[in-house]
Amino acid sequence: EAQLVESGGGLVQPGGSLRLSCEASGFTVSNTAMTWLRQAPGKGREWVSDISIDGSTLYSRSAKGRFTTSRDNAKNTVYLQMNNLKPEDTAVYYCRKTDSNKTGQGTQVTVSS
Repeated sequence: EAQLVESGGGLVQPGGSLRLSCEASGFTVSNTAMTWLRQAPGKGREWVSDISIDGSTLYSRSAKGRFTTSRDNAKNTVYLQMNNLKPEDTAVYYCRKTDSNKTGQGTQVTVSS
């Protein structure tokens, strides 16, 4: 059974950085397209980024230029490097297979001074 565990969130000041991890089990991320999502308080889930099987990436308008998605096949883990964080990035961040609705428990990111 596929399982996903997100981690790496926390409290950071505006302009700071965080790297989120999405550790997968039960399947191999190297041959699976993966997606990062987020859900801000009181809002629906918002697409953030995709990484395809060939390693190409796509980003939302808000993430482009600040966030980078990558993959470590040896660790079966997908990462979301977030730089120049803004208060509006505050949300619970989730990962999932691109073709699935199942996510992990999420990791909280709070950007505040």
